[in-house]
Amino acid sequence: MTWFTHEDDTITRATIEELVRRTLAESKERLGITAYGRVLLLPPDITRAHAGVGWITEYFYNLLTEEGAEVHVIPTLGQHVPHTPEDNTWMFGSIPEERIHKHDWKDGVTNVGTVPAEVVREYTGGAVDWEMPIDLNTMTVTQEWDLIINIGHVVPHEVLGFANHNKNYFIGLGGKRLLGSSHMASAVYGIENNLGNLLTPVRRCFNYAEERFLSELKDIYFQVVMDYDDDGALVHTGVYVGDDLDTYLDAARASRAQNITVFDEPVDKIVAVMQADEFRATWVANKAVYRTRMAIADGGELLVIAPGVTRFGEQPEVDDLIRKYGYLSQAEVLELYATQEDMQDIPHGTAHLVHGSSEGRFTITYAPGGLTREEIEGVGYAYMDVEEAQRRYDPAVMQDGWNTMPDGERVFYISTPSAGLWATREKLGGREDATD
Repeated sequence: MTWFTHEDDTITRATIEELVRRTLAESKERLGITAYGRVLLLPPDITRAHAGVGWITEYFYNLLTEEGAEVHVIPTLGQHVPHTPEDNTWMFGSIPEERIHKHDWKDGVTNVGTVPAEVVREYTGGAVDWEMPIDLNTMTVTQEWDLIINIGHVVPHEVLGFANHNKNYFIGLGGKRLLGSSHMASAVYGIENNLGNLLTPVRRCFNYAEERFLSELKDIYFQVVMDYDDDGALVHTGVYVGDDLDTYLDAARASRAQNITVFDEPVDKIVAVMQADEFRATWVANKAVYRTRMAIADGGELLVIAPGVTRFGEQPEVDDLIRKYGYLSQAEVLELYATQEDMQDIPHGTAHLVHGSSEGRFTITYAPGGLTREEIEGVGYAYMDVEEAQRRYDPAVMQDGWNTMPDGERVFYISTPSAGLWATREKLGGREDATD
């Protein structure tokens, strides 16, 4: 059940710190913990830093160490590039580097079970029929922990409907087989069938796995929801704490109400900015594509201004895959996937080729800081010089929402695409509350 929630137009840092203290107090009472011996904190990686999850993790760490606990931190980065010590200091402040561990998605996982193929088939409506091996971070599942605290930002997500909750385990701490089978299942099912749904097929598979394979863990979820205030600043509006699916559903419903912008008509041009200190590859910067694709008109354009992007994939083999094939339609990828061994070897990378494609409906233009015109056009995107893009669509001048440029061009501007979902009323369809 959800232990408690706190919702307001703006929740201050002081209030969130008070809720962290309450979480630790209730954990002892509800989970029968007499004293904190060893505690594991599982925050998101640097791509969620804007949600304040770094300082929230640091505050948990400091309170627990003051009580004498031995506290460890694993950023749930999946196959993203591990943080540097400088990244960790920037995000987690005073937490010692030796207490922050890198997840190894290839060689640092242990199998705890498998979601059978027939279950995956049922949840995907017959779209796929392969099993999902649940390979998870070895340190998490083989060591003894008095408490595991999952910390994160609930926001619309292209694979799971909404991010966080047990995504921290199954994506953030997952192994190659799990990442591949889950991402490819989501791509086959269809990204636009996932976005904005409370329980997608892959989320259902993860819930199945959590109930059967992780039920012995003493773990809780500390989740935040954010929205824009009247001044256009991104602020915390909800905190949701508990130890089961209801905690996720409560937060996801709040995110659905606050973080989805609905248009009556499709938008001809969207300009989205991906912050340089968080987004360094199209793998993560393509959140701009995922979150806006349901709003863009046929024949329209998405311009992604990404001054920090210097590569395509987070890992070399994924980068090579994107460069080789480019971003392709679902039908093209599935046809190639049947015969190409390199696609079959890293299916999570193959799924990304689908997720990052416009399916030929609209143009995706990239203005990256560290990729050339030839590289960008080589994967099927249009190119714009990043300095030219920043001059024309100056983040210091542009306002979130509709902007009319001096020459009369009308664009919809999004300063933080990773914080929401933009879609037409028609595309959103009937995804109201499917939680059974």
